[in-house]
Parts: sequence; C-alpha cells; structure tokens
Amino acid sequence: MKTVIRAFFRTLRLVLGPVMLLKERLTQPAGVQRAPAAQAAVDQQCQSLALYQFSTCPFCIKVRQEMRRLSLPIEKRDAQHHTANRDALVQGSGATKVPCLKITETNGQTRWLQDSDAIVAYLRERFAAPAA
Repeated sequence: MKTVIRAFFRTLRLVLGPVMLLKERLTQPAGVQRAPAAQAAVDQQCQSLALYQFSTCPFCIKVRQEMRRLSLPIEKRDAQHHTANRDALVQGSGATKVPCLKITETNGQTRWLQDSDAIVAYLRERFAAPAA
C-alpha cells in the first residue's frame, strides 16, 4: 500500500509540476523600480542571502514571486536535485524543509529562516520600497 501511495504522489508531482511552473511564468509580477544607486545597494545586500528551494514547491514559488516583486537578485539554490545544497541545508537549518532563506549577517553569523510567510515578511520589511 505504501508503494502505491508513493507512486500516486510521484505521478501527481510529475503532472502538476510543469503546470505550476507555467503558472509562475505567466503571473510574474512587475518588479519595483529603484534609482540605480538604490538598486546597487539592494544588490549588494542580497549577496548575503541564499534561498534553498525546490522548483515546483508552491511555497517556494510564493517566495520567488515576492523576490521578483521586490526586484531582489537573491541566489537560488536547488535543494531537491543537488545533493551538496541539500546537505548544506540540513547541516545549517537541521531539516530539508523548504523554502529556507540563509541570512549571513555582517558579523559573519548565519541564521536560517524557514516558512514562506516568515521569509516574505522579512523581505518586505528589509527591502520594501518607501511609499512615495
């Protein structure tokens, strides 16, 4: 029975995965427009961030959409197909739960932020464009 259930969900992922990626592509939000100097500062800050993710995870898609909306060039690391990324995620955060944002502070300390809602809130708080 366990094998049948696994096969069912594997097939479901194979069918729904491309549909989810197509929806993500078709519904990409417009990015925030910043002055070149402000965008350069944001780009510099984003170098200390890395998003561990699975390509077809709906919660990862939610975070990637917010990254596009805020025009954030955060490095995306595939923890589903790349063993080194998955191992780094498990070692750093203690689990393979995605999405997970690795934040390297200026003092060199690293913290791991899990849960899509928490990641989106963090990104909005840190990078949201000021109201005009």
